[in-house]
Amino acid sequence: MESTNFFRFLLIFLSGALLLLFTWIHLPYASPSSNTDFLDCATNSPWCTSRNRFLSKKPATVNILKKPPRLTRHHHESDVPHHPLDPLTIRELNKVRKILSSHQLFKSSPFALHSVVLEEPDKSLVLKWQKGDPMLPRNAAVVARVNGQSHVLTVDIDTGEVNVQEANPLSGYPTMTMEDMTSATWAPLSNADFNRTIIERGVDLKDLACLPISLGWYGTKEENRRLIKVQCYSMEGTANFYMRPIEGLTVLLDMDTKRVVEITDKGKTIPIPKAANTDYRYSAQGVNQEKKLINPISIEQPKGPSFTVEDDHMVKWANWEFHLKPDPRAGVIISRARVQDPDTGEMRNVMYKGFTSELFVPYMDPTDAWYFKTYMDAGEYGFGLQAMPLDPLNDCPRNAYYMDGVFAAGDGSPYVRSNMICVFERYTGDIGWRHAESPITGMEIREVRPKVTLVVRMAASVANYDYIVDWEFQTDGLIRIKVGLSGILMVKGSSYVNMNQVPGQENLYGTLLSENVIGVIHDHFITFYLDMDIDGSDNSFVKVNIQRKRTSPGESPRRSYLKATRNVAKTEKDAQIQLKLYEPSEFHVINPNKNTRVGNPVGYKVVPGGTAASLLDHDDPPQKRGAFTNNQIWVTPYNRTEEWAGGLFVYQSHGEDTLAVWSDRDRPIENKDIVVWYTLGFHHIPCQEDFPIMPTVSSSFDLKPVNFYESNPILGLPPNVEKDLPVCKPSDTA
Repeated sequence: MESTNFFRFLLIFLSGALLLLFTWIHLPYASPSSNTDFLDCATNSPWCTSRNRFLSKKPATVNILKKPPRLTRHHHESDVPHHPLDPLTIRELNKVRKILSSHQLFKSSPFALHSVVLEEPDKSLVLKWQKGDPMLPRNAAVVARVNGQSHVLTVDIDTGEVNVQEANPLSGYPTMTMEDMTSATWAPLSNADFNRTIIERGVDLKDLACLPISLGWYGTKEENRRLIKVQCYSMEGTANFYMRPIEGLTVLLDMDTKRVVEITDKGKTIPIPKAANTDYRYSAQGVNQEKKLINPISIEQPKGPSFTVEDDHMVKWANWEFHLKPDPRAGVIISRARVQDPDTGEMRNVMYKGFTSELFVPYMDPTDAWYFKTYMDAGEYGFGLQAMPLDPLNDCPRNAYYMDGVFAAGDGSPYVRSNMICVFERYTGDIGWRHAESPITGMEIREVRPKVTLVVRMAASVANYDYIVDWEFQTDGLIRIKVGLSGILMVKGSSYVNMNQVPGQENLYGTLLSENVIGVIHDHFITFYLDMDIDGSDNSFVKVNIQRKRTSPGESPRRSYLKATRNVAKTEKDAQIQLKLYEPSEFHVINPNKNTRVGNPVGYKVVPGGTAASLLDHDDPPQKRGAFTNNQIWVTPYNRTEEWAGGLFVYQSHGEDTLAVWSDRDRPIENKDIVVWYTLGFHHIPCQEDFPIMPTVSSSFDLKPVNFYESNPILGLPPNVEKDLPVCKPSDTA
């Protein structure tokens, strides 16, 4: 009986479009705005074979459009690298897999490859390399688990040489593989006590959906083995199973053996919330689809986009060029960002490398089934591994260019994450600059320039939550990094159906959103790695303090004014910045070796937007691991081994290898090759408008030129004129 129930559950699990398994085997998707797009399976590996067999049995639904959006189609089997920073190709991944399979470490032992990515060449070599030069040696950086031990290796793809680095002396385990996550969700079904508990809670096993939840680190009993917690939901009556938690039921699982270590059930008296009104799909809303609040809108480009993507990864637009690639951990990596000087025509260096380094998401409920929910989404789950195929016309506008990710599965087999990144031009009616002369001057002048920008976008669905990350480039040299939060809340089951039932002193740890549903308070922190190279690698960090000064008696009718005082950071601790509203500052990255014609050092500044700071105690175990959020800005000397703010091995780490630890070494940073780290933060107190799915909330920060140019760099930008713009008939835009 248990075996039958297990297979019934597995069938339902595979057919649920929201489950994590879909992110691994790449089932097709269909949307209201696009033809069904079949994602690529690059090899004949067993999981690809299973996926193809499934597709052959289940035909996809096709929505026919008069003018379907043009997807960027790629055939990756013949890809070759054109740039030293290009990601590993399918051919290279297959070669790495073959090399490792014959290596002594892997020959007779079970293993899993947790990461196989390009080991980027030395920065100095990349900076010297120009198109047409011989390709730099191609190496793969590999993180593997063999016989329960973690290993870091370098594979020379040309020679086949394998260099095994010394075992990591610090705590923690590598990023989970997709196989780790998917197998953990069904492993509890092999345990009779678990099955019995589910049935006792009134859930049919065929309606069960479970999620793998990283457990952080809270003491010695969790050491020396990879553990994961599993919590489950009822799918009965809704696609939004997240709103139907089986509250209080937690399974502790050994991730390597897939054996249940412990089952805790402290929610037997808490009902499972009802399915009513939880489905967020358009087809389930019961609205008149002929009646719409707004008419369709589309930005048309009759001459096509103004950007190009050369050699698969080199983006060129207006006065910008940069290298773009997907990454299984970071999601998107922007490299070699350069902007053209309007006076000299020179392509000037701005940023060598930028990416999402880590995400820290602590929930604020200390009770038994919730205290451990303090996720590190990049280091534990892989931010890029959770990236979903983007939906044309909805995630990205018409004329977007789509880029695929080519990643390695746990056995080393390459697979393709289709349409993972999109690149498009954005015009929303914003103004680049303007001035209209007042009538009192007698001059009839009205000069306005439209603002058109270039956006690089990725969306990751880390189980319930969706993150939208935009890198937006402007013609005035500004780079805006924006994060949007959407998706579905992780909610807690409750016995309460109305706030009038809640005793005055009881802490719900959140907000009652619907009957029996509490949205738990939580934070989101997204830390970005920004290797700024302003006109060269040797830069300095300058904190410009804005202070109130009082005038001397008789000096002026004014009593006070503001003064800017520049302080160059000598060492790392000088550049540990906590933002303060009433002690304002600007934060400049300058090249002290190059000045403008009037003598100012060229530079860029970090312009914070709306953000939040972590309020947890520094000795709280989650905050020790997430200590990189103790400040909003850090500056460290460039070190190619220091890229992940939470450390290389984040899973179950103790926090001994974080950005905070590196920065406390207080190394010199003046006139050095430096890296700026910025953390974007959100406090989220859920509200009823977040149920059953959240409207997107966004925040951003800017990298803005400061004395980088001799004058306004977009003076030569032309205005729009009527003859250049198409006039579309209403029927053409519908």
